[in-house]
Amino acid sequence: MTSLQSQLQSQINARVAQCIARANQQLHLNLPLPVVSFRQRGKIAGSARLQSWEVRFNPVLLAENPQAFLDEVVPHEIAHLVTFHRFGKVRPHGKEWQAVMTEVFGIPARTTHSFDIQSVQGQTFRYRCQCQEHQLTVRRHNKIRRQQAIYHCHTCRQPLQAL
Repeated sequence: MTSLQSQLQSQINARVAQCIARANQQLHLNLPLPVVSFRQRGKIAGSARLQSWEVRFNPVLLAENPQAFLDEVVPHEIAHLVTFHRFGKVRPHGKEWQAVMTEVFGIPARTTHSFDIQSVQGQTFRYRCQCQEHQLTVRRHNKIRRQQAIYHCHTCRQPLQAL
């Protein structure tokens, strides 16, 4: 691990602690710090593991978007944990989570990131329907090849065909 990676991870850990402290103060809770890991893979910036009280962050996207992680991704994932603690199992980005984001953290409740994912996007395969071309992941491509799935276009509803 480079010193830059180590520094970014330290900043993320500090931001996690800050978010938990803020939630504890504003909601009169005594939440413990979650386990923090940097093992999230793929196109996902972060995830919250509710049962194990853990947050995971994508180290590649973190390195490419450090300020956005500190400003948005960390509070987003901590809001999932806080929501689970307060309300139990509810819709992941439902009104309870949105309220935690806006009222506790003062951040707009966006559900997805808009990071450039070129560096973490795996190989894709070209498919076509009647109206457009589609890029499918290796997993979806292999499911089609093994005749385990048929995927349809959301626009024209036609099955996708390999090019």
